[in-house]
Amino acid sequence: MDLTPFRNRDYRLLYAAQSVSLIGSMLTYVALPYQMYRLTGSSLSVGLLGLVELVPLLATAFIGGVMADAVDRRRIAIVTDVALAAGSATLALIAIRGASASLLYLVAAWMSAVGGLQRPAIESLLPRLIEKRELPAAASLAIVRGSVGMIAGPAIGGLLIASTGLTVTYLVDVASYAVSLVCLGIIRAVPPAVGAERPSVAAVIEGFKYASSRQELIGTYVVDFVAMVFGMPLALFPAISDRLGGPSVLGLLYAAPAVGALGASLTGRWTPRVHRHGLAVMLSATVWGLAIVGFGLCQTLWPALVYLAIAGGADGISGIFRMTMWNETIPDTLRGRLASIEMVSYMSGPLLGHLEAGAVAAAFGVMASVVSGGALCVAGVLACGVWLPQFVRYDARRFRRLASDRDDGIDLGRAAGGNPAAQGG
Repeated sequence: MDLTPFRNRDYRLLYAAQSVSLIGSMLTYVALPYQMYRLTGSSLSVGLLGLVELVPLLATAFIGGVMADAVDRRRIAIVTDVALAAGSATLALIAIRGASASLLYLVAAWMSAVGGLQRPAIESLLPRLIEKRELPAAASLAIVRGSVGMIAGPAIGGLLIASTGLTVTYLVDVASYAVSLVCLGIIRAVPPAVGAERPSVAAVIEGFKYASSRQELIGTYVVDFVAMVFGMPLALFPAISDRLGGPSVLGLLYAAPAVGALGASLTGRWTPRVHRHGLAVMLSATVWGLAIVGFGLCQTLWPALVYLAIAGGADGISGIFRMTMWNETIPDTLRGRLASIEMVSYMSGPLLGHLEAGAVAAAFGVMASVVSGGALCVAGVLACGVWLPQFVRYDARRFRRLASDRDDGIDLGRAAGGNPAAQGG
């Protein structure tokens, strides 16, 4: 792998903060659905967590985007880390004293709302800390970080839940936020760009207008959204783990896709030689859907884990190309607002996917839910290819050649391959 971004001190600190915080967050990511399932015995109740988390996310994500373009991004990350730590501490207290489903839904909504404010600032920090030529390497390293977190976090979470209970699991997450805060506090300030707009509704609308003028950006959002809505059966993992072996198996199910993503990223030095990024994203999402169909048809643990790993590897490759497209082509003055749109696409997809998977499972059974979701994912991705031809034809070589002679404020949609007005989704 290309490790050149690690030469930068602030990048190392940001990477450490995100890595530790991710592992801690994954503990809660496993513990909260497990606690809900034990409390209600219903996969639909677990799926409703997705809906409860989606509404506040949509309410705060675009506010977080305009704030990231107008305020010190590091400061936003620090304040929201404190608020997220308070949410995990509240879950630990609830685990001690007992809870109703409604209280769990309330805390989940709070943490999702705070996450909506934080993620645009965190995601838009990176291009301010490293050189543009290092962005593809940073994208691969981000996949490694996410994969390791998805492997270690659920595995540790399953073991902690089984051995020490939910309270300790949530408290470990609180400790992870403390480490993250130390790292973020050492990073240099990242003030807004010169001439940055003040937060306003008009600023939000400007971000949407820019995104809609770039069909290749719309494609990265929509394809990932379709794949996650129909092909992300996470809400069914607690029910599936009961059949396959209990809480420790639950951790393996959550970790398996990350194992595949880690393998893809560690062997991904070939990815800079691929320039048709949109087509690569489409092919990866198709493989994801087919692997989920295979997972749904499995009756034993190890084949199921293999299919989940294949799906995760495909998603990892897709993520590398999506992040490269975002980081290379979006002007810094709009990066926070575009990061909020990106976040809504990749976070609302899984949350709606929880609801879709839980509802279909309640009506037709767990296997039918998983298999039908994977099939609909493939169909949806192919439809996106027909609907968004500029996305499929996107070629990074042409973009880089045309953009190299222009200022960062240029209409990059035109440089990327056509008339922006004709490219809108």
